[in-house]
Amino acid sequence: MDLLPPIPLAEWKDSKETLHRFTQVVGKIRLASSPRRNHWWNVPFHLTGRGITTRPMGGVDGSPIFTIDFDFVDHRLTVSSLDGLTASFPLAGHSVSSFYRATLDALGTVGAAVTIAHPYPFGLPDEHRRFADDTEHASYDPFWVNRYWQVLSQVNLVLEEFSAGFSGKVSPVHHFWHTFDIAVSRFSDRVVDQEASVDPVTREAYSREVISSGFWFGDDAFPRPTFYSYAAPEPDGLADSPLHPADARWIDRGGSHLATLDYDVARNSPTPRDAILDFYESVYRAAADRDGWNIGRRACPGGITDPLTSATQ
Repeated sequence: MDLLPPIPLAEWKDSKETLHRFTQVVGKIRLASSPRRNHWWNVPFHLTGRGITTRPMGGVDGSPIFTIDFDFVDHRLTVSSLDGLTASFPLAGHSVSSFYRATLDALGTVGAAVTIAHPYPFGLPDEHRRFADDTEHASYDPFWVNRYWQVLSQVNLVLEEFSAGFSGKVSPVHHFWHTFDIAVSRFSDRVVDQEASVDPVTREAYSREVISSGFWFGDDAFPRPTFYSYAAPEPDGLADSPLHPADARWIDRGGSHLATLDYDVARNSPTPRDAILDFYESVYRAAADRDGWNIGRRACPGGITDPLTSATQ
């Protein structure tokens, strides 16, 4: 298997748009069925050896504990309950509408009663169309969906390695269904004052000073797979900081900036993993230094905080 194989958006755009909505259906089930965590950490997907998972949830109001798993090897969705009941169906051949109905039927088979509060896409162009009414998005190419999972899995490990170097408050590495990216975030203890008009999703996500690093597959606005990093709130002058490697760029987002490293540039470099880690580290150090974080105190080389253990490695 190639390290960071090609995944041009144009080759799987229709499948990506359909799959994105499939994950939003399941993601909203997770949202309705899991205990709330700070910064919405309860909501995203985690990687498995065959796809992505909600992790166990439920166990309240008479519902069993259950899990929903996307299998991107055999291309099936499986709902499993703690008492051994399972319901599964193929992912290919579904529109969003039929996927939505099949998923609800699978929940019923294992005895899970879930009400999705707002059964519409989040942050997508058709956010005013119910999942049940979407027969437009019905593309599913198994080759490219499997490729998406391969890339996601490899980036996941790079982000895990980057995450290991920080001993402060840090999110899990997780795959967000609303934006279809994978990311990890480092936090300071500084509370962020936000305007009352800021929406509740954003308020919770950015209630503390944060430096985030991640990867997304591209969309209409930015049609290339890209590694990214940013700070929120953004410290003054951050976009004047040099980035590594030299091909990385700052992008103006109208009042804030996003550091980017093109996926194809990274994958074609002599040491792709090192190039990606160098990119994330350059943004983190620039932002943390300007925000006055104690970089040395939060450092965790090799994922080790114990000084005696570190000295013997």
